[in-house]
Amino acid sequence: MTRRHIAIIGGGFSGAMLAARLAESGIASTIIDRGSDIGLGVAYSTPFDGHLLNVRSNRMSAVEGQPDDFVQWLAAHHTDQAGPEGFAPRRLYGLYVQDRLTSVETAHPGKITRVTGKAVAIEGASVRLADGRIVEADAVVLATGNPAPQTAAPGEVEGRVIGDPWAAGALDRIGDEDDVIVVGTGLTMVDMVLWLMARGWRGKAVALSRRGLKPRAHEAMPDAPVTPTGMLKLAPASRRLAEARRMAGESGWRSVMEGLRPVTADLWAAADSDLRARFVRHLRPWWDVHRHRIADTIAASLEALETEGRLTIVAGRVKRIDQDETGVTLDWRPRRGPEQPPVTGRWLIDCTGPGHDPARDALTGPLIAAGRARLDELRLGLDLDARGRVLDADGTTDDRLLVLGPPARAAFWETIAVPDIRKRIEDVASTLGATTEETAA
Repeated sequence: MTRRHIAIIGGGFSGAMLAARLAESGIASTIIDRGSDIGLGVAYSTPFDGHLLNVRSNRMSAVEGQPDDFVQWLAAHHTDQAGPEGFAPRRLYGLYVQDRLTSVETAHPGKITRVTGKAVAIEGASVRLADGRIVEADAVVLATGNPAPQTAAPGEVEGRVIGDPWAAGALDRIGDEDDVIVVGTGLTMVDMVLWLMARGWRGKAVALSRRGLKPRAHEAMPDAPVTPTGMLKLAPASRRLAEARRMAGESGWRSVMEGLRPVTADLWAAADSDLRARFVRHLRPWWDVHRHRIADTIAASLEALETEGRLTIVAGRVKRIDQDETGVTLDWRPRRGPEQPPVTGRWLIDCTGPGHDPARDALTGPLIAAGRARLDELRLGLDLDARGRVLDADGTTDDRLLVLGPPARAAFWETIAVPDIRKRIEDVASTLGATTEETAA
């Protein structure tokens, strides 16, 4: 007799909302997570209300087909929040996710089990935990989210280099007058600088990335999408870029990006490895800052800091990081122009984003070594089929092993924002439902 039971590794948004959707479909699951705050993950565990969602509230429903679910939840529980077009605090969104999970557990008793522990191995369709426990299942879903940064200081937990800025108390040692160095100028940099300001920090920050790009801002009100032309979707890479620039000149780049949002995954799936490689090598940084935008109010705060001379963003590469009991020295090479003197500060915060090699990961490395999984051609992540199932060394799909959320980027590219993940949840739930029904038969 089949158990019709799914093991989900990772209890952030992806894992929690998949478990809820499976329960509603009559499929039992176990969520395995290191912490007990299932549903939050890194994204929604922040206690700081100044950390806002990067997507408007009316697009943040956790349930595909119910676009007003989050807006209605806000109206019922937090009437002081901005309307549907606003950007709610991420802390509140985490509460919403947890509330939905709890509601589904109540409505479908026994369908969701929570296990606190560290998954260390996937053996068949079972998961072994660090303490020796085994979670047996019919299939495993990897929904592990984004790992901590590993570029500036791999594994750093002591000293003046803050290797994981999201770790509990990571910013507590930074004094109000301390100058800081930030490696990375993306969304995490924005979060850390805003958080420091809210804590009374009055120092200065120098933020470095290879191109010195920072996230662009949303307008106060949403931009109407412009339908992508055939040229934008089907032409060679250089002509697509020229078409995007032409359309942006006519309608605004935000409208162009809004038009691309619904078809991005399809365009990525249709692209061959050469086109994907050219995109990643040359356009990815610009895509990221235009696609994953920040609220207009947050952008205004950053601009004010830059105008005051408290935030300086530079483009270049890290050459060397030294630290002692008094501070950190960053030796760097500018992207253009003459050599510059080292940057000094009391602390360095690593905001380089996820640092992850699936071939060396404790969970996926052994799967790759055994031939049960393989990397995609660009080594962005595990190679998956269109339904999120892992491909083995021979390209055969494994119905017992699927990937959801950020770890599925190699297959779907846009898979970190809620509107994208909730669609993938439907695909994975449908795949698992079909698989378990076939197994039961």
